[in-house]
Amino acid sequence: METAIAVTQEESVLDQRIEAMHGRDRAGLVIFILVLWGTLLFALFNVWPYISVPAIGIILTIACALVLIFNTAAIVAMLRHYHEDKHFIYGLDLKHLDEMRRRRG
Repeated sequence: METAIAVTQEESVLDQRIEAMHGRDRAGLVIFILVLWGTLLFALFNVWPYISVPAIGIILTIACALVLIFNTAAIVAMLRHYHEDKHFIYGLDLKHLDEMRRRRG
């Protein structure tokens, strides 16, 4: 009985650590997306007055939009994958981190 309680507590602690790591990764990726959008739009609007050929402006706008759309879609897909497999991904990371700490300590 005590073994079952200990195992349940260890799983609970592991789940909390996994959720914490997943939350940090999710926050980092959201910040990355916001910085990416801000940077590309800032660059586009600052370069816009210097574009003398309208076709170049259209090409630049389409290229910027494609980069933003595809990068955002890729990051959203990665977040979904991380959420679906977070116990495998982060559990393995935590196992290796704990082993490294044991070897150092």
